[in-house]
Amino acid sequence: MRGTMRRACTAGLVVGVLVTGLTACTGDTDGHGTARETDRAAATACAKGTFTWARVTTRDRLTGVSDPERLGKGGALRNPVRRVYTPSPSVRADGPAPSAAEVLFSLGKRTGEIDSDARTLAEAGGETWSFTDVRQPAPELDDDRVTPRAAGEFVQYAGVREVSADFRYTCPDGRTVSGHARNWTVDIAGLTDCDERPDSALAREVARHACEQAGSDGPSPSGA
Repeated sequence: MRGTMRRACTAGLVVGVLVTGLTACTGDTDGHGTARETDRAAATACAKGTFTWARVTTRDRLTGVSDPERLGKGGALRNPVRRVYTPSPSVRADGPAPSAAEVLFSLGKRTGEIDSDARTLAEAGGETWSFTDVRQPAPELDDDRVTPRAAGEFVQYAGVREVSADFRYTCPDGRTVSGHARNWTVDIAGLTDCDERPDSALAREVARHACEQAGSDGPSPSGA
């Protein structure tokens, strides 16, 4: 029975975007209490642990891009923005760990995304942050379209600023669990002119996705 529980817990840790909670793999008892009591004791014993973060990285990720449209003068672009990447919160761990929301709360504090004096999300007095929402949906692609004001061959694009890092969680009794967390922050909307040199890493990616391909296919004008 213990082996079956261990396999189930391991599968739960590697599938999906959530790590299992501290109580997930502590269902065995010694005959002096229920599994629920044992779970509660294990969670309490490790609830005041500490996070250590490493390899914190921030990068802009392209989430959507349109086909190029050549305009003889400024005006609204008509081509839809197609999705090329779907950002989502992700927390993985190699053993029982705090909830994904708690992990993301710690990451948010580490990166400055969350400004709070609370040590944990549970101690934050009911405050909420979208950064800790493990069900946070990807931003829509066409919400903030940009209208060009001059002639050119334009590509509308969308992106996010994504932050990720490795963590180690240490319980007061010395037990540790390691893992990796990721979430997105800034919702980006932009416009690139294929006739001009890209001025950022994200714009260069847009050019590779749309401008260069359109150039090889022979773009057709879509406006005047």
